[in-house]
Amino acid sequence: MLPFLLEIGTEEIPDWMIPGALEHLEKLFTELLAKHRLSHEALELDATPRRLVVRCKGIDPMQKASESLVTGPPVSAAFKNGEPTPAAHAFAKKMNTDVASLARETTPKGEYLAFTQRIEGAPAASILAEALPGLILSIPFPKNMVWAGKGTSRFIRPIRWLVALLGEEVVPFAIEGVRSGNRTEGHRRLGKRGLAVNCSNYEGTLRENGVILRAEERRKRIVEGAEAVTAAKGVKVSLDPELLETLVYITEFPTAILGSFAEEYLSLPEEVLITVMRHHQKYFAVHRPDRTLAPHFVAVMNTAADPDGLVVSGNERVLRARFNDARFFWDFDQKTTLAGRVESLGAVTFHAKLGNYLEKTNRTRERIARLAALVGVDAAEAERAALLAKCDLTTELVKEFTELQGVVGGLYARHQGEPESVARAIYDQYKPVSMEGEIPATLLGQLLSLADKADTLASCFSIGLIPKGSSDPFALRRAAQGVVRILAESEATIPLDVFHGEDAALTEFFKDRVRYYFRDVRGFAYDEVNAVMAAGFADLKDAGSRLAALREVRPTENFEPIAASFKRIKNILRQAEFAGGAVASELLTEAAERALHDEFLRVRGGVHRMREERNYRGALAEIASLRPAVDAFFDQVLVNANEENVRRNRLGLLHQLLTELSSIADFSEIVTR
Repeated sequence: MLPFLLEIGTEEIPDWMIPGALEHLEKLFTELLAKHRLSHEALELDATPRRLVVRCKGIDPMQKASESLVTGPPVSAAFKNGEPTPAAHAFAKKMNTDVASLARETTPKGEYLAFTQRIEGAPAASILAEALPGLILSIPFPKNMVWAGKGTSRFIRPIRWLVALLGEEVVPFAIEGVRSGNRTEGHRRLGKRGLAVNCSNYEGTLRENGVILRAEERRKRIVEGAEAVTAAKGVKVSLDPELLETLVYITEFPTAILGSFAEEYLSLPEEVLITVMRHHQKYFAVHRPDRTLAPHFVAVMNTAADPDGLVVSGNERVLRARFNDARFFWDFDQKTTLAGRVESLGAVTFHAKLGNYLEKTNRTRERIARLAALVGVDAAEAERAALLAKCDLTTELVKEFTELQGVVGGLYARHQGEPESVARAIYDQYKPVSMEGEIPATLLGQLLSLADKADTLASCFSIGLIPKGSSDPFALRRAAQGVVRILAESEATIPLDVFHGEDAALTEFFKDRVRYYFRDVRGFAYDEVNAVMAAGFADLKDAGSRLAALREVRPTENFEPIAASFKRIKNILRQAEFAGGAVASELLTEAAERALHDEFLRVRGGVHRMREERNYRGALAEIASLRPAVDAFFDQVLVNANEENVRRNRLGLLHQLLTELSSIADFSEIVTR
């Protein structure tokens, strides 16, 4: 086995694209090796902003030989009177052998001459040389660019150098004039260009030239450095995970530094200060031991040191200017209250076909009033929250820091004397912003979020803006997922059908989101989700409770056998096209069917009682206890009896069993071993 190294050197790749690119690169390279029958050891994928790297400790230097069966002419045409014909000789010559070495292969079309042809493997270097250009250019990115002139190859950023080594030899190929070789580039400021490398010294050479190749090592360096510089001041860095991931992939040699700002800026809300630091400057916020914001920040520079403090002072100067802007906008916005901005929403477009934000606000007010009536919340307070919810879109602070919409509205509402419940609801209105994010903290906030998201979904679906494939420009999947999460996790008990009504497309859209939530977020098995949803899922908290009970009962002895029986019952009823009917006890002639009917009546009563008490685990266990009676029925009773009335009576019994005991979960949806 020979070691392998591929480095694709580029201009800086956007940080958020790099992890996905590495996943695709690993998949593409693994498929390439498998396709060409090249044995290999485990791959290592690494990246910095300027390079994507694949390394392998060993790749087989030669492709494995293969054998293929080649069929020739029919035996009937290959031999006449026991002697080979010209067709047989021609086939033997083509296979570079003699007629005596040919075999016979029987196929559905008859017997044919055949020969097992051995194909010797090609050198791995030649295979890689031919395949790597196409592999590199096929790495998918959200948007590629042309850099070598019109009509040439596309890639995320211009390719500046290529390293491709198998063992000690260069794998030769070129992409738009950039030829592969054994020379890489170090850090732009700390390293050298044109560095000769081999598979064994590659990572060490990069390190000597200011490049830490492994993302995990860069991450550790940032974390440890940030914690060290803040600990020296008696404060603690707040390591935002998303920002940390960004910094890992925009640096090659990250170094944490501690900066400061004037205490007077702490009079601004913490949310504003942190947003300016995190989103606009890529700084970590710093907190005191009492968890209040400290007048410091941690920046990460892409170089080794700042001995004269020039980098720190430069970052402090930039942050000071941004904070001054934020303070000016805050003070300027207070000249007009949120309530005084309502009419201004008429000048802010929601969607060209759906009107402006004032119209959306009025629709949301109507929706939240109906929701408030369902859960007993003060309607006037709910409508006040909806009235003011979008007013911060007209403020200078949100125009400058768009990430703060909603948050600014809540802060301004509190500052301007609105009820705390209203301010908090406005503050939380966009939650949850992700599947891991928190839902609104208060019931009023949950109702405001639901009303806003429901209006967006209904409005967009009404004009045909339905997400297709990966395209979802209005984040409707996220909105629907937010509705599902709030209904499943909040204190509000509101039926899901309130949010989709009679719109078939929106109903199916929500159904997909519910399935995704329970399966991918909550971790329930897909067949368990199907079973519970088949029994109804308008009440999502109730559906979650039924799923939890189903998961608990599933490992018990009787569960899967009774599930298999329910599947059998459903198939019997479907084949018989039986839609239901009464069961006449006098027609239950067999002991096993009478026993099943008696057990069914006993279990049904217990299940109905436990269903009302929401004792789903007990109810499911009770249903599973039917197993012996069901097994005996199928062993001893012929469902499709010759007498029509007996047959229909037995089908009726099975129908009752299936329908009346499937209100918690449809057992027939469970996949059994």
